[in-house]
Amino acid sequence: MRHHFRPMILAFALPLLAGCADLSNGKPDAWYTARGAIAPRESGRVVVCHGFGCNLKTAYHFTPADFAKMRRLIGNGDAAQEREGVRRMIAWAEKRVAPTVGSGDDIGGLDLFNAGEAGQMDCIDEATNTTSYLLVAQEAGLLRHHHVGRPVARGYFLDGRYPHATAVLIGKTGSWAVDSWPYRNGALPDVMPLDEWFARSPSG
Repeated sequence: MRHHFRPMILAFALPLLAGCADLSNGKPDAWYTARGAIAPRESGRVVVCHGFGCNLKTAYHFTPADFAKMRRLIGNGDAAQEREGVRRMIAWAEKRVAPTVGSGDDIGGLDLFNAGEAGQMDCIDEATNTTSYLLVAQEAGLLRHHHVGRPVARGYFLDGRYPHATAVLIGKTGSWAVDSWPYRNGALPDVMPLDEWFARSPSG
């Protein structure tokens, strides 16, 4: 009986993963509501989640000088160049808000010892904050080849993986994970095709 168990799990999990991929095409609003987070509502204002699971929230308002910096970092190249620019912009944004949020020493990856600590972020915080930074860039007209999708999650314990979430960009050629969780504050995030992200383990 046991040797039939894993195929049954996979048969159950794969439709769920496909459903998560489909959800990335939706607007991010439902993600914020479900997690008690606050979406950007006015130009340049973000509410940064930290303390794990958006337990703590700190507002930050990007200035005109900040937007000029974002524009330079993202650039005006083709879609692939824009994704590289997004990596630079997200890394910069994390460092920019850190003095206000207290997240300068945020540890990357799976770090259960710091759950609940101000300034420390789990994947829910990271996916939410990255989405917020992308949304303010989108609102400012800085994204020419992509738009911001709804964050998605992978891993159900049943498939041997810890649950993990990522922000999403959607372009003409597909959807892309923008994942800053594996790395310390201010490091370049992973940007990869969403299907590839779904196939990875939590540490990869």
